Amino acid sequence: MTATSPTRTPQGVRKDLPADLSASITVFLIAIPLSLGIALATGAPLQAGLVAAAVGGIVAGRLGGAPLQVSGPAAGLTVVTAELIQRYGWRTTCAITVLAGFCQLGLAALRTARSALMVSPAIVHGMLAGIGVTIALAQLHIVLGGTPQSSAVANVLGLPGQLADLHPVALGVSALTLVVLLGWPRLPGRAGLALRKVPAPLAAVATATALAALAGLSLPRVDLPSWRSHALPEMPEGPVLGLIAAVLTITLVGSVESLLSAVATDKLIASERGTDNRPPRADLDRELRGQGAANIVSGALGGLPITGVAVRSVANVKSGAASRKSSMLHGFWVLLAAFLLVPVLDLIPLATLAALVMAVGVQMVSITHLRSVTRHREALVYGTTIVAVVLGGVLEGVAVGIAVAVALALHRLARTRITLERLDSGAHRVRARGQLTFLAVPRLSRVLNQIPHGTHAVIELEGSFMDHAAYEAIQDWQQSHLAHGGSLEVTGRSGQAARINGADPGADGKAGPPGGADGADRADSAGGAHTSGRGHDTRHAEAGHQGERSRRAQQRGTHQCCRPWTPWQNHCDHRAPSTRTATAATMAESAATGAEDGGAPDVSPAPRRRGAGQLASGISAFQRDTAPHVRDELARLAREGQRPSQLFITCADSRLVTSMITASGPGDLFTVRNVGNLVPLPGAESTDDSVAAAIEYAVDVLQVDSITVCGHSGCGAMQALLSSAPGVAMTPLRRWLRHGLPSLARMASRHHAWARIAGRLPADAVEQLCLTNVVQQLEHLRAHESVARRLAEGTLELHGMYFHVGEAQAYLLSEGEDFFDCRVFDTVGQRA
Repeated sequence: MTATSPTRTPQGVRKDLPADLSASITVFLIAIPLSLGIALATGAPLQAGLVAAAVGGIVAGRLGGAPLQVSGPAAGLTVVTAELIQRYGWRTTCAITVLAGFCQLGLAALRTARSALMVSPAIVHGMLAGIGVTIALAQLHIVLGGTPQSSAVANVLGLPGQLADLHPVALGVSALTLVVLLGWPRLPGRAGLALRKVPAPLAAVATATALAALAGLSLPRVDLPSWRSHALPEMPEGPVLGLIAAVLTITLVGSVESLLSAVATDKLIASERGTDNRPPRADLDRELRGQGAANIVSGALGGLPITGVAVRSVANVKSGAASRKSSMLHGFWVLLAAFLLVPVLDLIPLATLAALVMAVGVQMVSITHLRSVTRHREALVYGTTIVAVVLGGVLEGVAVGIAVAVALALHRLARTRITLERLDSGAHRVRARGQLTFLAVPRLSRVLNQIPHGTHAVIELEGSFMDHAAYEAIQDWQQSHLAHGGSLEVTGRSGQAARINGADPGADGKAGPPGGADGADRADSAGGAHTSGRGHDTRHAEAGHQGERSRRAQQRGTHQCCRPWTPWQNHCDHRAPSTRTATAATMAESAATGAEDGGAPDVSPAPRRRGAGQLASGISAFQRDTAPHVRDELARLAREGQRPSQLFITCADSRLVTSMITASGPGDLFTVRNVGNLVPLPGAESTDDSVAAAIEYAVDVLQVDSITVCGHSGCGAMQALLSSAPGVAMTPLRRWLRHGLPSLARMASRHHAWARIAGRLPADAVEQLCLTNVVQQLEHLRAHESVARRLAEGTLELHGMYFHVGEAQAYLLSEGEDFFDCRVFDTVGQRA
């Protein structure tokens, strides 16, 4: 599927030029001091920062896939570049930059840009924060008037000596720079509003430079050498493995930072501009290709490595840039300044640039990111990555972060809490929270053996997986406990009845509370039966008991595959195979008899029960098995009236059983079903207002707390939308499906976030449209007056849901967007 972007006319391009020109000047004024400061922090020639800024603006701006992103030298590569210069020298570092650019071109050709964003956000933010700490420690020495050491640890150890040997002039100029930098955005009044149009970095550098020049202060300043002596790359020299690691580090860090910046820029544009005033969304593979080309050119011309720069990109968007011309023009202005403004640039004190870069480094340790990773319980990964980057370097830090993230995920998977408590009734309850694997068997056996013989036990299994070892441990204990006169009740989540070894809870006098065999029937008819061992191992362990289970199922008239939801047992005819076999045998026997009698066989096959017969059979099963257990609850609802908590809008597809997939009962859901789970926009051309009427009734009369739009896999309506052709005669179905056309347009647009399932891409275009349709119908819901009013009051929530029929797996739409700039549907287990 190819995303489309609006066509820009020559008149539109000319109209955008003034905005692009103004934004380019603003970005240029920010880029000059930051580029010089980053070059100073890396130990590269100061001109290298200007070369990278110009090339990033012109080359990456023209070839990149994010129109409003500004590229150039960035703080994220400062530590890596400084280490390479110290180890291999400047000219070899330029060659490494060129090779990294070719690697980026290769990754773009393989279309791996989005895969680069699949690294855990805690690792990415920890890497950037570690780089920021390293930068700040190094630049602090220059702020104090000294020289930075070769590593972060050496910089920390050297601070006491540096503080004992302060240079008041350098410290004063740096302090002035920081005061202006931090205070400039907070200038009050109308005068402050006018002054704030000048970028804070430029104001800080200009103020400190003017003071130093007017006061005649003696301190180190920028010294741009002649372009005639500008160093160009040479053939790399050094250990091959070391050079390969260097190239991969530049490629990894530069690519991830550029792509994250592109996604962040898209989100900023979406939050600040309407759909009619947005450039196309970022093409990440093209952006990676543009970054690779820019690094090749920058390295070949003796410039620093290039990435997308968030600070300059934000300034570009907020300054009103309309197209990629603003980034390209900013690169042109940098190029002119590098040749024409050298005398002015030579007046800037190095302490001023160091203070500016130190502030950038401190800001890379984001409090917002820290809160986010803490909320998601990934603070350990974040903190470990920071420490590893500071102590060992970027590549080592990322490797350590990945290792800790994997170890933490395995720990969470293997962690199981098993508790034992005595209830007031005298029964003993064992509660197992988490996954039951062989690692938990010793603790599980120890707890189970603490239950006295002859007592009633309740085992609550709250995990989603049980391996063979845990299954057999519970099975062996169960047989021993029952043999010693005890009784047992095994439940799954929410207290639903479970089975171990194919035995029903309550199937005999000892295996459950009083009620005998009827207890098992009751658990089945409630539709809540769960199998404790839900994996392949459990099914394998139960193989020897299939005969007994089938016998009991036939006694109750229930096919074993329908046992978990027996109220719907008549949804298919499981008797057809046996019927066909019996019919064939009867016909053969009758044919032989007829031949002997000299007459034709008179056998008619037994008709399958369909239509009214099947309906009557289902009603009979309900009255016999289910009605006795729900009669009291329905009587209460009849007296008190319905009070559903949720409006549930879903497709009319027969495979979606809403009460089954939501574990709901009478009075819980106010359900609206139609072809394609569509919500027509208010005022849309339509002859059917039933959906709008149901929404109004649910929101204003029933006062529901939430509305859920539920799509599903293999939706026929979405398939019809994808295959629809223009000019076909309108039928009632085609007229109704017109309400799904906005979903089709959203999927083809680059101005809207796509939707995907966590952990994988959509299987095909139909699944992509099914997911996108849920997001689009939620937007339609917000357009209804009653819904908009309740949302503004904060008394209503909207939820998106997707049910994969083949996997029997439900997914809920998460908040916000991920690093892919996509709306993500998470499994319920992941969200829990």
